[in-house]
Amino acid sequence: MLERGRPSQVIPATDAPPAVLTTLTRERVSIAGLDFNKPRVMGILNVTPDSFSDGGTHHSVADALAGAAQMVGVDLLDVGGESTRPGAQLVPALEEIERTAPVIQALRQAGHAMAISIDTRKTPVAEAAIDAGATLVNDVSGFTFDADLAPLCAARQVPVCVMHAQGDPATMQARPEYDDVLLDVYDFLALQIDRLVQIGVPRDQIIADPGIGFGKTLEHNLRLLSHLSLFHALGVPILLGASRKKFIGTLGGAEKARDRMPGSLAVALAALKHGTQIVRVHDVPQTLQAIALWRAVVAGHGHG
Repeated sequence: MLERGRPSQVIPATDAPPAVLTTLTRERVSIAGLDFNKPRVMGILNVTPDSFSDGGTHHSVADALAGAAQMVGVDLLDVGGESTRPGAQLVPALEEIERTAPVIQALRQAGHAMAISIDTRKTPVAEAAIDAGATLVNDVSGFTFDADLAPLCAARQVPVCVMHAQGDPATMQARPEYDDVLLDVYDFLALQIDRLVQIGVPRDQIIADPGIGFGKTLEHNLRLLSHLSLFHALGVPILLGASRKKFIGTLGGAEKARDRMPGSLAVALAALKHGTQIVRVHDVPQTLQAIALWRAVVAGHGHG
């Protein structure tokens, strides 16, 4: 149990309010065709020239299709046309559309049937992506950047992922501060989920992301990661996007983003221990293998 101004404490489940227990234990329904009876993997497909880890790798449609082909077994592809690395500048909506919509359309034309999310803060970009075949909108601003985006998702009956970020990509790492990072992030997500529901997005079609690395120090990130189970009280599936981020390089001695796969796998498995339903990653085959082995060890048998 967490309360502002007081130390956290563990209480018996019998002492928790019935409504809280119901929220924590209620089965999460399928979103974008994905059930949550097992951990799900979201593969990152950045079609940008300047993303922190893979900028320029999938900048053309052909390169993006080749990148998707390397993610065999992925549950969900997250296509982004605007870098959200620290210090990144705003990309005009038309340019972002030109980067993302043709890739999503080509993925569908090539027969890729997996769920596809569009990683954007902008209504025109999301609308073009949905028209091209995207089935989920992933907004790193938590639906605070563009007031028209949530109504679009409600009208098009598209599920969403709401993420916490302090500031915007250009400024978010300029001395981020919190009263209590756990409660501040939780309260923001709870408020935004309620607002999305009021606008018309069903609560059971919302995913929450605590936003590791988005306006957080190393200590903030570690506190969130060590208390991820708190966010199940939101009553929605939890997504974690920590792959190759700077804190992994800092703690693991890997200056270059491409050298942070082992640390990324460790963080993903730690998140699964907290019941996180979706992990967003660059290294899809390696993550799938790690999860398969983790599940087998925990269960004491293989999963086929």
